[in-house]
Amino acid sequence: MSPVGSADRARRTAALAKVGASRGADLAAVKVRGVGASSERKAQLQSEFELRTAEQVAETLGGMKGALMKLGQMASYLDQGLPEPVREALAELQSDAPPMSAELAAGVVRAELGGEPEAVFAEWDPHPMAAASIGQVHRAVTHDGVEVAVKVQYPGVDTAVASDLENTDLLFSVMGMLFPGLDPRPVVEELRERLVEELDYRNEAVNQRLFAEAYRGHPFVAVPDVVDAHSTGRVLTTTLAHGAPFSEVVGWDDDQRQLAAECLYRFAFGGIYRLGAFNGDPHPGNYLFGADGRVTFLDFGLCKRFTADEVVVFEEMIQAMVLDRDVPAFRKVVERVGILPAGVDLPVDVLEDYFNHFYELVLEDQVVEVTPEYSSASVRRFFDLGGPYADVMKKANLPASMVIIQRINLGLYALFGDLGARANWRRISEEIWPFTDGPPSTPMGEEIAAWERATRRA
Repeated sequence: MSPVGSADRARRTAALAKVGASRGADLAAVKVRGVGASSERKAQLQSEFELRTAEQVAETLGGMKGALMKLGQMASYLDQGLPEPVREALAELQSDAPPMSAELAAGVVRAELGGEPEAVFAEWDPHPMAAASIGQVHRAVTHDGVEVAVKVQYPGVDTAVASDLENTDLLFSVMGMLFPGLDPRPVVEELRERLVEELDYRNEAVNQRLFAEAYRGHPFVAVPDVVDAHSTGRVLTTTLAHGAPFSEVVGWDDDQRQLAAECLYRFAFGGIYRLGAFNGDPHPGNYLFGADGRVTFLDFGLCKRFTADEVVVFEEMIQAMVLDRDVPAFRKVVERVGILPAGVDLPVDVLEDYFNHFYELVLEDQVVEVTPEYSSASVRRFFDLGGPYADVMKKANLPASMVIIQRINLGLYALFGDLGARANWRRISEEIWPFTDGPPSTPMGEEIAAWERATRRA
């Protein structure tokens, strides 16, 4: 890393520490000033603290984090496999953003929906259910009596992050450090496009409607409906979902954890072939679970739509590496699409061993358990420049169409490691792949097949 890069990294780390220290000092001051104060005064002090914190968050997003914060959060829930310095930096991004004040959230609702929250909705909880990187969620009830979740974007975050995304030099530098063989331009452009889309809740609403309609009535997958009358570019209102968080599911009985994992797997890969769309944010906070295997999927801000030709490439790679076990044929596909340079000088056995890992769950017709060690190995395939696959990594590239989908290797499998997920993933995949059209292989598969038959008849 150059001295300039080191100084910039130090500046970012110092900025993060400064925000944390400032927030801690502010909170301590609020507690001291609140001693002996009336409940009204304590509420006022807390509100002022939350407002200052939200302003600091917005300032930090624009002035220091921006795109790097969003990119870092994509991997912040991985706790294994990353180089220690990268892990330490990403650890700063794991916590939810502090909530903005009730007054600030009300101002956004007022500007976007034309009235005070208490007037726009029959009921409005000023305390957020959840706070994230660019917005927070409030529970409300419409005048029609529908319970809803209202996502409100922090004021100025869209402008701040979009502005920061214009600083591509820094992103190029970071990508170049992590992936020496990578041409960062198409990757950065793809990430920029997806992240800018995520800032516009109207785009998220379009994505969510697509998935909600496709899975309506599904026996295991649920997607909340968008409430159009109360949704804009900075406010997204959806029907309220209920279920257990991921942190609770990891302590459930084994059979319940296996059902949860199977549903996550079917949803992630099924969308690619069923809809030509992939929900690219396998974050544990985006799921609510039922003990019967039913999963409600939240947050469709980061979605990737695939063209028919791009889906065909996925099929060709699976056909060559998994079904035919033809490494030379696989090599031709990855060279054609730019993953490896044409005629690259790499032994066949090295290529097979490197790429086999990403298909390891489905290579054989057998039960495979996803362990934390497996998910760590997936991450190291991307970051370990000194390992046995250094020659491959120095020459490999990543086409724009595959940037977001690689989050499966970095995200979903990490969650599976926590669940101790095991299944015959090959048979489940052959149900999902349209070019194999395999029969149902599990009780969940049987119910889904029955639903699909009924849907086609309808």
